[in-house]
Amino acid sequence: MDLRLAWSLLGLALLPTLSVAAGKCERLVVTGSPDAPPYLWQDPENPKHLIGASVDLLQQVAGELGIKVEVLYAGKRSQALDEVRSGRMDMLADAPLTVSELESLDYIHPPLLENDYLVWTRKDSPLVYNDVQDLQGHPGALSEKSRLTQAFGTFAEQKLTLTRTANLTQAFQKLLLGEVEFVLAGRYSGMAMAQTLGMANDLIGRAQPVDRPGLFLAVSHNSACNDPWLRGQLAKKMTELPASGLTEAVLLRNIERWNAQRSQRQKQPVSAPKL
Repeated sequence: MDLRLAWSLLGLALLPTLSVAAGKCERLVVTGSPDAPPYLWQDPENPKHLIGASVDLLQQVAGELGIKVEVLYAGKRSQALDEVRSGRMDMLADAPLTVSELESLDYIHPPLLENDYLVWTRKDSPLVYNDVQDLQGHPGALSEKSRLTQAFGTFAEQKLTLTRTANLTQAFQKLLLGEVEFVLAGRYSGMAMAQTLGMANDLIGRAQPVDRPGLFLAVSHNSACNDPWLRGQLAKKMTELPASGLTEAVLLRNIERWNAQRSQRQKQPVSAPKL
């Protein structure tokens, strides 16, 4: 038999095996927002990596699938998105669902986490709040980094009087100073920030969420790992996750982790300048 023909036949025989092997991704490089505790933030001990509740949950799920996950810092939010769009990184761990990104990302449903947005007020606030309509005519604040659902974002823009602040810290400070009557912020990000600012005894998040945007895993169309097996397995795990009872425990643990790191940074002595 001609040697070249023999090699060709051998190659054809191996194709099904190779395709199965290629279909199972063994390592995912993931990124996301670097400043969104308790979900994601830059690891002070290893700044090349991100840590937080989203990382813990993703690693738990990926470990069950036999996939290694590395969650890396890729710069600010817009830079992280560019890295994933290009395929240089495989996945975003906290993608808001936006129609424009469907051209470059495959969203895994259901979301990894749902971010309940609450109405935060001072504990002594006279504001009567039963539903979102009660906020009309009252001054409020919202961080520019907030990612609301499109429907509620449109409502808030048209019906509510909101001051946009650079971050949640400034929004809560305005609330404490009486410059606004309420702040729209996530349940757990609000808890983390209130504790960070020493406001936990002064502020309260009203129980009824006004919005519940999902934080999705989103795989790049240009990722070599983006295949039906991975998307299907992740979707199955996302479906099972809410029933596991793991999510809230992970979020609360990461609020404690964030505050412990912040306290540690505050205790570190300032080094004397070198002469």
